[in-house]
Amino acid sequence: MNQDATTLPAAGQLAGRPSLWRRCRRWLLPLLGLAVLGLLLSHAHKVDWAGAWEALRRYPAMLLLGVWGVATASHALYGCYDLIGRRHTRHRVPRWRSWAIAVTSYAFNLNLGSLVGGIALRARLYARAGLDEAVVAQIVGVSLATNWLGYGLLAGGLFAAGIITPPRQANIGVDAFRALGVLMILLAAAYVVACALSRGRQWQLRGRRLRLPSAQLALVQLTLSTANWALMGCAMYLLLGRQVPYATTLSVLLAASIVGVITPIPAGLGVLEAVFLALLSGTLRQGVLMGAVLAYRALYYLLPLGGGVMLYLLLERYAASHPQNMEADPPWRAPTR
Repeated sequence: MNQDATTLPAAGQLAGRPSLWRRCRRWLLPLLGLAVLGLLLSHAHKVDWAGAWEALRRYPAMLLLGVWGVATASHALYGCYDLIGRRHTRHRVPRWRSWAIAVTSYAFNLNLGSLVGGIALRARLYARAGLDEAVVAQIVGVSLATNWLGYGLLAGGLFAAGIITPPRQANIGVDAFRALGVLMILLAAAYVVACALSRGRQWQLRGRRLRLPSAQLALVQLTLSTANWALMGCAMYLLLGRQVPYATTLSVLLAASIVGVITPIPAGLGVLEAVFLALLSGTLRQGVLMGAVLAYRALYYLLPLGGGVMLYLLLERYAASHPQNMEADPPWRAPTR
């Protein structure tokens, strides 16, 4: 642990003097979140809540059960992201436990934010499994890369095809929006090419050796993530009664997802609703749209959180009864047979 301090002696000194951006970011992001939340609340009286409640009441039970099944499949698929990290780092935490940790962190991530679910909770559960900080950081990095690679490929293709047009409030032209889509596709392709060309090359970062996954793993990342985002779009498509084309529904959901990420509000409260209302208000009645979004939030966010809490308690209980000290094999070391 002292290697970082000896390798980079100035790091601690620089850490004690945060840059101007770091000082400002500490206050700007919460203020931005409050501003967005206040804007959404100021328009809340304009929402057709009675129509949304009526739309919720009209959903058939079998439809809701089917959408819940699609949401469950999406969460289960997300759990496979950490199996990619397991393959890359070659740690020895059992596959079922790695999958359960990823599913648990995803449920908390959606509802409480990435710092709580995606990072802090994951770090605790993997530490209880015997992994050190460097390995956990690589697992989290692979998971994040997997998630956003599929997003970039899908969103880039849909945006470049002009499936949806940005709202006038976004101050971005149609051509610029399409160019952004092309750029996202190129970034996803560049990642796969970089993985293919690196061929086990290593980089030093704060005294730690890092390397990119293989090209084969990169393609698995793209495939799993694309399928996961497609399932999320399928859930919303079904809740909208198939009245909006699937490609359009998926495009709006992807646009809402990136807005939710850059807006520091837990679970993106209000952001999902605002984006769907802005982009589809001329397609469906407001009450139908709000009903679909509220049902989606309940089935994809809230119900899985209950399952995530149960999984977390089971993982903690298992860790307490099975103390282990499983250090990972370094990712540059060939596995022994």
